[in-house]
Amino acid sequence: MTDLAKIPVTVVTGFLGSGKTTLIRHLIETTEGRRLAVIVNEFGDVGVDGEILKSCAIPDCPAENIVELANGCICCTVADDFIPTIEALMALDPQPDHILIETSGLALPKPLLKAFDWPAIRSRVTVDGVIALADAEAVAAGRFAPNVAAVDQQRLADDSLDHETPLSEVFEDQIACADIVLLTKPDLAGPDGIAKAKAIVAAEAPRNLPVIEVAEGAVDARVILGVGAAAEDDMAARPSHHDTPHDHDHDDFDTVVVDIPEVTSAEDLVKRIEELAKRQNILRVKGYAAVRGKPMRLLVQGVGTRVRHQFDRPWAPSEDRQGKLVVIGEHDDINLDAIRAVLEPEKVAG
Repeated sequence: MTDLAKIPVTVVTGFLGSGKTTLIRHLIETTEGRRLAVIVNEFGDVGVDGEILKSCAIPDCPAENIVELANGCICCTVADDFIPTIEALMALDPQPDHILIETSGLALPKPLLKAFDWPAIRSRVTVDGVIALADAEAVAAGRFAPNVAAVDQQRLADDSLDHETPLSEVFEDQIACADIVLLTKPDLAGPDGIAKAKAIVAAEAPRNLPVIEVAEGAVDARVILGVGAAAEDDMAARPSHHDTPHDHDHDDFDTVVVDIPEVTSAEDLVKRIEELAKRQNILRVKGYAAVRGKPMRLLVQGVGTRVRHQFDRPWAPSEDRQGKLVVIGEHDDINLDAIRAVLEPEKVAG
């Protein structure tokens, strides 16, 4: 039985653009009477998700309870970043009732769970549950599938060879570590896509897992908070491709930050991002831009060729109306000059 004196922690994992920030924002806005703290981890060095969450801070989750760790996955920077952050949150007065951790989309949750056995925190916090988000349309489309053709061909010669792709390994590790899987963006997948995605998740999961369809992060907090899994004591049931020490790095993926001059229209920028995704197989684009003649800042979130945008807040008088976009892709697909040529052609031409 979980020690009731321990602060419960919920780890929210899932690949780039699966809806983790949207889910946590919903929890902040709907978890009445429960004092929350949030750790947001981003792969790039420009924070977007943390700022989104701080913009919806409430008395039960004030801005100072929302901490952003950028430029690296906390699964790789446990001692330097994660442990001190957890200790700082536990030292808050009043102390949070529940801590939410949003991992980067490239993070593997199991190395993070192992950190909860550190002497400084193991008697004070417990992993209440690991919630894995999966984009139903992307899963159904086979975006996270291993290189099946390579596997079949090579097994004829050596059945020990592993031809998992970087995407499939991250996806499988996140599902394998989960206590609950949330299938997001069900409207884009449709009934057939949802059924296919559920079958894929069931095939990848090492044990029976609850799978719940969730649109726009709208799920009852009672379903995913208070799971009582004590996941740090249940590591053997959560297999990983990267169980050995120092077996995990992010060399397969890369990120670049592009400064964006003022754009003529939101629609023009969206077309450029869509074109970039098609040309270079970019996984994720997120950030903000200034639109000519508009006093509001444009927030941009792209997953593959799907791009969402909205004006989120006014530009402050002291701010430079300079946009920034974080572009994330597989290492071999990242070409900074080519990215700039698409996203800022006027600047390149000049």
